[in-house]
Amino acid sequence: MLIGYARVSTDDQNLDLQRDALQRAGCERIFEEKESGRAGTKRPALEAALAFLRAEDQLVVWKVDRLGRSLREMLDTAHRLQGQGVRLRSLTEAIDTETSTGRLMFNFLGTIAEYFLDLNRERTLEGLKAAAARGRKGGRPRKLSEDDLAMAKALLKDPNIPVAQIAKRLGVSRATFYAYFPQARRKNLP
Repeated sequence: MLIGYARVSTDDQNLDLQRDALQRAGCERIFEEKESGRAGTKRPALEAALAFLRAEDQLVVWKVDRLGRSLREMLDTAHRLQGQGVRLRSLTEAIDTETSTGRLMFNFLGTIAEYFLDLNRERTLEGLKAAAARGRKGGRPRKLSEDDLAMAKALLKDPNIPVAQIAKRLGVSRATFYAYFPQARRKNLP
């Protein structure tokens, strides 16, 4: 039985291209998800597909990097499938792990995918360092300005004003407010 697995990394990406290719390849069942491929990321649909597979089945993916971004993770998955008697096939790279050439190409392409991921990570870190050297900071802007913090401190001194009301006035959640003022948690205690 041909079992397909399709994955995109973000909600704004579309699975149609992969789904269509897997259907044309003859997959009887397709597991789909929108999850990051970062190493260590939980991917419930992939786990479900792997659990569904039986000996003599074939897991079909659009590209080998759909199985993960780390070479170790892709190899572990391929070895796990091989141990179950399940073949792995990639449509884009025309890889079939049933053959020795297919296994070689799988390992080669997995290495290349990991190389480019590492290269991208290095470029990102260098860009962040260059921006920091120019005085630019990355990350999300702060929710509360210095004026907001001063007002919050003044309001916290009044025991009759609950934290929820102060947070609402500042336009932030209580969790965000507590991130700025962890000591305010004691104010709400009986």
